[in-house]
Amino acid sequence: MATTADFKNGMCIEYNGKIYTIVQFQHVKPGKGGAFVRTKMKCLENGKVIENTFNAGVKINSVRVERRPYQFLYKDELGHHFMHQETFEQVSLNGDIIENNDLLKEGQYVEMMVDSEKENILTCELPPFVEMEITYTEPGLKGDTASSNALKAATVETGATISVPLFINTGDKIKVDTRTREYYERVK
Repeated sequence: MATTADFKNGMCIEYNGKIYTIVQFQHVKPGKGGAFVRTKMKCLENGKVIENTFNAGVKINSVRVERRPYQFLYKDELGHHFMHQETFEQVSLNGDIIENNDLLKEGQYVEMMVDSEKENILTCELPPFVEMEITYTEPGLKGDTASSNALKAATVETGATISVPLFINTGDKIKVDTRTREYYERVK
């Protein structure tokens, strides 16, 4: 058990039967009335961000969460299959729990947040940037330069569609930001 005085960014708590991580919090002591804590929390099950106010000193169930390294093996009709990097234990996840799962390549490393008491996998996070090869895009035209702000659609090796600058061609390797699904840079 924890109280609102123990709140810190990244702390995981149980609220309304779901597990939330605290994104932002602020202790408020108004001139009149009791103190309270204003929070912004993200649900680990569905990714929704909610705002809530707790009275100061309220007891909250804190949840112990561990980050564990896994490697993506393959995808089939049963789901996405991963292997723990230290114990070599394999787990299968539904694609809904993995944000931007169409950017997963075989052999890629991910981090999973696991409820250490119940051993439930809460989230699966891709690295911030992944390198992908362009498998198809319309050819660039002479005069298309890096200073151009125009974008075109490109299909990467995993089948995902990303918007890229006009000078990117089929066969180029690019870095993709997995949080925003945006082109970051060309890889040499």
